[in-house]
Amino acid sequence: MRVQATGEWLFDLGNTRLKFAPVLSGGEIGDTVALAHVDGDIAALALPQGAVAHVASVASAATTVGLLDGLARRFGRIQIARTQAHCGPLRIAYAQPARLGVDRFLALLAAAHSRNATGVLLVAVGTALTIDLLDAGGLHRGGRIAPSPALMREALHARAAQLPATGGRLVEFAADTDDALASGCEGAALALVERSLVEARRLLGATPALWLHGGGMAALLPHLPQAIPVPGLVLEGLARWARIGVT
Repeated sequence: MRVQATGEWLFDLGNTRLKFAPVLSGGEIGDTVALAHVDGDIAALALPQGAVAHVASVASAATTVGLLDGLARRFGRIQIARTQAHCGPLRIAYAQPARLGVDRFLALLAAAHSRNATGVLLVAVGTALTIDLLDAGGLHRGGRIAPSPALMREALHARAAQLPATGGRLVEFAADTDDALASGCEGAALALVERSLVEARRLLGATPALWLHGGGMAALLPHLPQAIPVPGLVLEGLARWARIGVT
């Protein structure tokens, strides 16, 4: 049977990239497109058109408005996802749901539907590094936020231009500056993930699955052999949110 698009599209707007994909007739997500936006300029991007746009954004208000303006000319209806205390099988830890980023909420929602028997530790590597723990019953146990390795490098370069913002490789004890920077920044992220796994095991009484997503996950994956890459997790959560029908 041929799978067709439904006219519904999913949009995940981050600080540096816009990801979008169609919803197919079987409920699956179609091919994802990822486009960089420069200084929040959404007008220059080639956007699709359809019946309904489901939108999640952690970008600035101005950048979000730019996307919504573009979508309003191409879609009959727009639904904006917001973090909720309860959604389907998911219950979040935050007393003030609005303070949990919608990208983290949607990733947790997707993971909650996986019904993993030992829970899931979710690691997102984007502008920030976020870590969230979800138990097997769908209860969010809280999380952490830190700079991503890329943001650490950019911050160091901004304060000391002689320290390159990219390059190098992770080694245990580096013999040159580029490798030392990569080893320090990526190593800091890995150490936080590994500590989170230890504490998650202590809290849950079992080792949770480790899921990685986000544009910067490739740098960490080779050093976390147990990790499962789930690059479309936020869009999957957005599709779940849309099917639950919560607005």
